[in-house]
Amino acid sequence: METDHQKFIDKVSGVLVVDKPVGMTSHDVVQFVRKGTRINRAGHTGTLDPRASGVLVVLIGPAVRLSEFVSASDKRYQAVIKFGVTTSTYDSEGEITSRRPVDISYEELEEALNKFIGEVEQTPPAFSALKIKGKRAYDLARQGKEVDLEPRMITVHSLELLDWDPPEAVIDIQCSSGTYIRSLASDLGEMLGSGATLAGLRRTKNGQFGLREAVSLRRLEEAFDNGDWYKYLIPAAEALSDWYTLTLEVEAINDVIHGHRIAGEVGLEQGLMARAVSEDGELVALMEYDSETSEWKPRKVFGN
Repeated sequence: METDHQKFIDKVSGVLVVDKPVGMTSHDVVQFVRKGTRINRAGHTGTLDPRASGVLVVLIGPAVRLSEFVSASDKRYQAVIKFGVTTSTYDSEGEITSRRPVDISYEELEEALNKFIGEVEQTPPAFSALKIKGKRAYDLARQGKEVDLEPRMITVHSLELLDWDPPEAVIDIQCSSGTYIRSLASDLGEMLGSGATLAGLRRTKNGQFGLREAVSLRRLEEAFDNGDWYKYLIPAAEALSDWYTLTLEVEAINDVIHGHRIAGEVGLEQGLMARAVSEDGELVALMEYDSETSEWKPRKVFGN
């Protein structure tokens, strides 16, 4: 016989925004959430290195099916970059590979930062979780093997110099998903001739969620103990709050959850994605617009 708790678990779908502390892996946080909620279906939407802190979005229940879309969202960071030193990992975890004098003015640093804004080519660090022929790059790098990662295009929306106290700079970074801040630090150091490494990193925003929505593990643990952790749960639809939104009446909801198309406005862009929600804001489906028929077709259905 199905228990009340099991019935509750089956219905839970949403987002927990966690303020990840330094020292934990992103997987550790997901395991913590699974244990505390007693819901195994959970996953994060973008790895934060153990030495980094800040916003980690954890999707719970059917909301995990939003992962590919939330993972692709833009990110925002506050980075501490130390000039005059380079390391094997591009951060303070690695072995020091060089030391150079630092003679950089505030104006020179700002000028260099401006050159990284826009679409730029970036090579991921050798010590990364990317796979090469089925093996993690960092495993190959630790074995002393040559790691050859292809450069890729990223987008840096803005770089703001918040503080310059040589040899360290504090920089606010808004960028596309897939950007390696460690590589950005290393490339910046090489451009300025001093070398640089990432000394600290805090993610302040992931897609629609920032530190304002984030809850510390201490508070979350207290909520798990008290049985009221769901007060921190954000509706799944909010993860895509910047998307085009369709509010469906009962009849349309029934059509969509059975895989049927529904009529749309004329003249929208082909392939436009939308979140379809019920009148009380519950996520029903992700829809794609077909301009040839002026209809919305279900891509992923959540209602039942």
